[in-house]
Amino acid sequence: MKLVIITGPHAVGKMTVGQELCKITGLRLFHNHMTIDVVAGLFDNLPKERERLTNLFRHEIFDAYSKSDEYGMVFTYMWAFDSQNDWDYMGEVEALFTSRGAQVYFVELAADYDLRIERNKTENRLLHKSTKRDLDTSEMLFRKLEEKYRLNSLDGEVTKEHYLKIHNDEMAPEAAAAMIKEAFDL
Repeated sequence: MKLVIITGPHAVGKMTVGQELCKITGLRLFHNHMTIDVVAGLFDNLPKERERLTNLFRHEIFDAYSKSDEYGMVFTYMWAFDSQNDWDYMGEVEALFTSRGAQVYFVELAADYDLRIERNKTENRLLHKSTKRDLDTSEMLFRKLEEKYRLNSLDGEVTKEHYLKIHNDEMAPEAAAAMIKEAFDL
């Protein structure tokens, strides 16, 4: 079993690179919004309940998948590197999979802020992420969370054995996916 966790800030291309990686490896994509969007509309006014259910759904999916005989999964997540809760969460996900014999790989994507503002409006993103379709709200949240959290790591901060950081400002998603496949022999 393989678990590839793709992290990075808003609209950096986590899902899109994940889609391309799945095409060339046989991994399955579990992008972050597959759980977020399920509960977002129902629990707009109940953020704690929305977060609890999102995490519950993710945990149950991870638990079931990590027990399966599937080849593996790509999971995308916006990791706040200045939040101990996010470090703990990444550790919990990693521990669940490794406890069942899986190999876990971490990929961090980084790209220019202004480019990501433009990517926030792409057709593929809006097609697969219903909560991003209200562009004004999406961009407001983008800017707010960018101010609140540090969404890319500092040099040397991530010390995982299987870790790759890709600056994909001018890189096609297919090229980034090929780099990941080659780096981790997927």
